[in-house]
Amino acid sequence: MTGRRQRRTGRTGRGRGVPPKVVALGGGHGLAASLAALRRITGDLTAVVTVADDGGSSGRLRSEMGVLPPGDLRKALAALCGDDEWGRTWSKVVQHRFVSGGDLHGHAVGNLLIVALWEQLNDEVAALEWVGRLLGAHGRVLPMSAVPLDLHALVRGHDPAAPDEMTTVRGQATVALTPGEVREVMLEPADPPAVPEAVQAVLDADWVVLGPGSWFSSVIPHLLVPELADALMTTRARRVLTLNLAPQPGETAGFSPQRHLEVLGRHAPKLTIDVVLADEAAVPDRDSLDEAALRLGGTVELAPVAAPDGPRHDPELLAAAYDRIFRMRGRIGPWR
Repeated sequence: MTGRRQRRTGRTGRGRGVPPKVVALGGGHGLAASLAALRRITGDLTAVVTVADDGGSSGRLRSEMGVLPPGDLRKALAALCGDDEWGRTWSKVVQHRFVSGGDLHGHAVGNLLIVALWEQLNDEVAALEWVGRLLGAHGRVLPMSAVPLDLHALVRGHDPAAPDEMTTVRGQATVALTPGEVREVMLEPADPPAVPEAVQAVLDADWVVLGPGSWFSSVIPHLLVPELADALMTTRARRVLTLNLAPQPGETAGFSPQRHLEVLGRHAPKLTIDVVLADEAAVPDRDSLDEAALRLGGTVELAPVAAPDGPRHDPELLAAAYDRIFRMRGRIGPWR
């Protein structure tokens, strides 16, 4: 363990004034929260986004056009927009959904823009870079896989009338809303190709951030893409696991903070974590969380990161927590 820590310290000690290279993995609102915080403390930021969404506008475009679901990619790009007038305006535009009685109803402008560029360029990565440039995004966004993925879950009690029955549930939207207990998730295809740029970003990073977000449908899927999982396990970057503020209805109902770590470890037994970040008010049993983190090779960092007006992460508070972790756990001297 000591040797690994020493090598990592050397890797992340990149000179005064040089921002850390950070890769954030996830999807949906959880990843967006992390990105909104991270863009405040580093200019070298990459989002690696899950591509298993099959609901709403994304699901319709995926089914009709045969493309990657663009919704979570759009949310990540919007979160990377700046706080100036340009950034605020474009963030609202790409998130805008049409309301009509026709085929456009429910579609997000950003989804249509991304798909249009995919058709024009025939290159998912280049198209997302073009959208990022238009928005003035403070970082880049990459899909985790080059093909659309289907999420399957083994669920206990998916049918409330049969609480002990094990059922295979298909589709991210269905998994996210299951009333049963998710025991395991799988991807189809089982060994999807990773986007090479995403793999390289993880290998080149100083810090990799997993979570927050839907645990089974946004966080764990990254560990099921073989090339990406290998990169996460072999990178010299330090790894931060950011926990949710509360269990999610359906997917993780009744989960304690430490149980989130246990199911993560069950899906990726060889993965180690350096720091587990949690809101101090969301951890009723610090000792149990410490033990679960230690089993993954890490320690717990508690910080007030929740917004005062609801169960969501405050970007400024979360940025302060990340900044403190990066400063104290990864290098000698300040980033800036």
